[in-house]
Amino acid sequence: MDLLKLLCFLTSVSLGIAAEHADLEVYWKSKLPNTPMPKAVRDIIQNGKPPGVGALSASPQATPLRYGRYMIRYGKNPADGQLLNHQNVTVFFLKMDLHGGSIMNLQFVNLLENTAAFLPRQVADSIPFSSKSVPEILNKFSVNPNSVQAEAIKETIADCEEPGIEGEDKRCATSLESMVDFTTSKLGKNVGAISTEAQKPDPKILKYVIVDVSKLNNDDKAIVACHKQNYVYAVFYCHTLQHTDAYRVNLVGADDGAKAKAVVVCHEDTSAWNPKHVAFQLLKVKPGNVPICHFLPEDHFVSWALKH
Repeated sequence: MDLLKLLCFLTSVSLGIAAEHADLEVYWKSKLPNTPMPKAVRDIIQNGKPPGVGALSASPQATPLRYGRYMIRYGKNPADGQLLNHQNVTVFFLKMDLHGGSIMNLQFVNLLENTAAFLPRQVADSIPFSSKSVPEILNKFSVNPNSVQAEAIKETIADCEEPGIEGEDKRCATSLESMVDFTTSKLGKNVGAISTEAQKPDPKILKYVIVDVSKLNNDDKAIVACHKQNYVYAVFYCHTLQHTDAYRVNLVGADDGAKAKAVVVCHEDTSAWNPKHVAFQLLKVKPGNVPICHFLPEDHFVSWALKH
């Protein structure tokens, strides 16, 4: 795509995004009337960057372990250096440590500061999203095929094309409307939704103390987790999680008293996980019925069916 066509495309999309902000909020409220929009979604609607290479992270590993096939679903063995880099931060922990007074080493980074905006559904649906279409996608957004950004695009699409594990329903939602429709198809319209929020985001690893813990979902109900992907426009990897509990965890900084409201997900049954999953390496446990928990980054959120 030549420069003039690219500029025309991005300009038309940007104007469409500006016009869509109110429409997206209306759509959310029409489908989820009892659900305040979580910060992870609200920030993208209000502050998302125009689609394009500038909305991509130059380092796909900039966040604490990629969410997707390298983490929860398939647990492929990470590079030794990556594992070493995360031994000082609480990425995974045992459920028995999820209680008031526990100390966690956490890193709250403002991941939504330079994130890509949602495309209107009609625009997103008109753009290919498959491995076989990668050359066309790179051309459409003027991404150098040999760049780090091109690799990020390929990896995101590959993650989305991986089959789900047993009992998992999944969708890579390329628009807010698609994401909402997936959630309501699994949970109905009476749902709760929450994302992690930190009072003072800081790239440094700091000590936080758990103040209190509140369980969100019913024991026998699935939850839906949506993970922001590294892409030229907003794409969320959404999937149902069985035998999994979600919690709201209030924390306070051990040194500065800064508050954080974090989302924790605990997996009750890890027997189907890859034995080389990084969680087992960090916690020195084996696949099975030892519940394993992890915090959700600020650009992810979880939904659950509310009690009637």
